[in-house]
Amino acid sequence: MNHSFGIGSRRHWLQTASAGFGYLAFAGISGRNAATASPTDDATTDQSSPNPLAAKSPHFPATAKRVIFLCMQGGPSHVDTFDYKPELQDNAGRPGVYGGRLLASQWKFRQRGESGLWISDLFPNVAKHADDLALIRSMHCDQPVHPRALTQMHTGNAQFVRPSLGAWTLYGLGTENESLPGFISLNPPRGASQNMGSAFLPAVYQGTGIGRTSRRVATNRRQGSSNPADQVPDIKNARLGESAQRRQLAYIQSLNRRKLSGDSRDAAIEGAIESLELAFRMQDAVPELMDIGNESDATRRLYGLDNPTTSSFGMQCLMARKFAEAGVRFVEVTHGNWDHHFRLSTSLPQRCGEVDLPIAGLLADLKQRDLLKDTLVIWGGEFGRTPDAPGGDGRDHNNNGYTLWMAGGGVQGGISCGATDEFGFKAVENPCHIHDWHATILHLMGLDHKRLTYRYAGRDFRLTDVAGNVVTDILRNPA
Repeated sequence: MNHSFGIGSRRHWLQTASAGFGYLAFAGISGRNAATASPTDDATTDQSSPNPLAAKSPHFPATAKRVIFLCMQGGPSHVDTFDYKPELQDNAGRPGVYGGRLLASQWKFRQRGESGLWISDLFPNVAKHADDLALIRSMHCDQPVHPRALTQMHTGNAQFVRPSLGAWTLYGLGTENESLPGFISLNPPRGASQNMGSAFLPAVYQGTGIGRTSRRVATNRRQGSSNPADQVPDIKNARLGESAQRRQLAYIQSLNRRKLSGDSRDAAIEGAIESLELAFRMQDAVPELMDIGNESDATRRLYGLDNPTTSSFGMQCLMARKFAEAGVRFVEVTHGNWDHHFRLSTSLPQRCGEVDLPIAGLLADLKQRDLLKDTLVIWGGEFGRTPDAPGGDGRDHNNNGYTLWMAGGGVQGGISCGATDEFGFKAVENPCHIHDWHATILHLMGLDHKRLTYRYAGRDFRLTDVAGNVVTDILRNPA
């Protein structure tokens, strides 16, 4: 089976990981800055460690050690998936908010699990995990357009360049595997560098994007490789053995350090020194981690790897589990094209069909490995869709009210928090802003969003700016 994953070469990793893998780690200047920039007491920094990516203690006991964020880019329709609106069904055809007419959902909602959560038939497999889900049905954000809403979802701000959620998490907690990046974005869309970037945080905390296709990767695909590690053809040095590579690397590093001697220091060279060390370690860690040869047939079926419809996203979900299990702090998986202004009746079932089984497989796999209890899984897009249909068979953007769900990592399962109005247009009960959502994620990771700060340009910045409240209603132990 040929599973498209598109990872690219090691050189490609070094060149295209956000602002460049060569800027991944500032072991000197940036490392010291990362250890001293926070004006808090600070429970999140280990000043005895020279490594800015070293694991750090949280502000308080955490229920989640890691995050897997399933980002559905384009704005999934909440009123067709996770936000049941009987009134919308009863008033179909009447004038809507934008001048179109209210469009009833074409898919039946049913009560699922012991909790009785209403979930659409579009997600039959995820629905089997209803008792693990916390549905936040009152999300809202400030932006009605995709790029800005997606940026606000990732960074908390749509107007200025700010560090991403993953970067803040890595800054606050460090990583648990020094041979892998601490923040990985699988299949990042074009132009996503800001959404996985570190902005003014040291570049060591930016995300590493995996999933851009190179010509050599395409060649490997045609040859039928089913192993993502085989699609990283330059991850191993074919000409030099490990001892020779180590001697070569030591010589290059000596030249780099000589360049840094004296009073003048170059942050780019600092980053290059650490990135070369990480790349050296990665050549053993990455192929071993991404090798699916030892995965059972049952696991392959669980993620839908034997089905052309689900194999691509299923592989990404499997890789997300493997990276998270290996100690990567924050893993994001992107699935695009949820922007259904037209052809809702045919395109939405297709999108849901591509992700439903793999997501259910991910939840089941995490649970059977006893990882779901401290792995926070998040699903959602940058906003939702309108209950009316300006274009006929489609829905418009709706940032006033939509649904996200969270599972594991200390989240109380089988609950629904907040609500939109009777048609699903606006959040009216316990509205949850993006800042509240970010504050809640950090809280589950053991981080106080008000204390996780970074001084830049004379000001203490934080992910939630000057807002945000933890959504305690979804916490398993809110005290």
